[in-house]
Amino acid sequence: MKAAYYEGNKRFSIGESKVIPPGPGQARMEVAYAGVCGTDVHVFLGHMDHRLTPPQVVGHEAVGTIAEVGQGVTDLKPGDRVVLRPTDACGTCPSCKRGHINICPKLNFIGITSAGAFQGSWTVPAHLLHKLPDDVNMVHAALIEPLAVATHDVRYGQVTAGDFCVILGAGPIGMLEALVCREKGATVVVSEVNASRVKLARELGFDVVNPSETDLVKYVFDQTGGAGADVVFEVTGTQAGADMMTKLPRTGGRIVIVAIFADPMMVDLRAILWREYTVIGARNYVKEDYDEAIRLVVEGNLPLEKLVSDIRPVSRIQETFEEIVGGKADFMKVLIDSSAD
Repeated sequence: MKAAYYEGNKRFSIGESKVIPPGPGQARMEVAYAGVCGTDVHVFLGHMDHRLTPPQVVGHEAVGTIAEVGQGVTDLKPGDRVVLRPTDACGTCPSCKRGHINICPKLNFIGITSAGAFQGSWTVPAHLLHKLPDDVNMVHAALIEPLAVATHDVRYGQVTAGDFCVILGAGPIGMLEALVCREKGATVVVSEVNASRVKLARELGFDVVNPSETDLVKYVFDQTGGAGADVVFEVTGTQAGADMMTKLPRTGGRIVIVAIFADPMMVDLRAILWREYTVIGARNYVKEDYDEAIRLVVEGNLPLEKLVSDIRPVSRIQETFEEIVGGKADFMKVLIDSSAD
C-alpha cells in the first residue's frame, strides 16, 4: 500500500504506507477512497504550513474497512465499513462545553494537524469512526465528509421547503449544498463561471446562471418577484463572491459564508445593516451533520456518482493538485485509491 507525503513547497512524494498497530481507543482502517478537497488545496499552496509537520500524509475525506481495533474498542470489528469524522475536539474548553466542538481552538483536524488519509493504512481514534451498512456504495460513501459540510451549512442557513436559495460557486461543496437544499424542498439557483461546472449543474437539473454573461442580481430579483433570495451561500472564496453575497438576499435574508478565504475581504456592511441580513459563518460539522449525510447516502436519492469525475492512484496526486491550482482541472471531484499502485 502506498502513501502520499506532503513535503512542503507544493510537492508530494510517494512512499510506503506505514502500518501502525492501533493503541487503546484506536482503530486501523484500510482506506478504500480518499477525496481531494479544497482544504487540501490550501495545504498544497502552503496556507497551512504552520499546522503541519512535513513530510506528512494529508487528506481527510476517507472511507474504508476496519482492519484491526485497539484495546477498549468494542463497537467496531474487522470488516466493518466506516467513514471518519476528522475533527477531534479537546472536549474541555469553553467552546466544546457549549457544544461547538467543530470550532474547538485546540481542534486536531486529522489530515492537517495529524496524519491523513492519502495512504492505504490509517490508524485513527475509534470514537471518530461512523459505521456504515455492509452494502453501502463506497464511492458514494467517500463523499460523506463533504456532504456533512453541506448538511451543516444548510442546517445553519435554516433552509426549509419553499425557500429561494442561491449557491455562489458550483465546486464540490457548492453542488452538494445545492443538492441538499433541493432535497429540503427549496428552489435553487446556482451561480458559476466555469463551463464544465455549469454544464454539470444543468445536467443535475439546476437553474444555473453564469454571472459573467447574465446579470445575476437582476435574475434573482426577477425570479423572486422583486423580493430577493431567502438564503445565499458564499462558496467561492473570492472578492467577487463577497461582493455578490450582500446584493442578493431579501430583507431579513440570510448569508452563509462557507468558503475559506485565504485573505481578508471587503464586505458591504451597509447593505447588511440596511436590509437586516443575518450573516452566518459555517465551519466543519458536528455528529448530527454526519448522521444526516450518512442517511442521505444510504437512502441513495442524491446523484452523487455524477460528482465523482475520476478515481486515481496515489501516484497521480502531484499531477492532480497541479491541475487544480493551474486552472486546468476539467473535473468536479477526484478520489484517490491508495491500493491501486
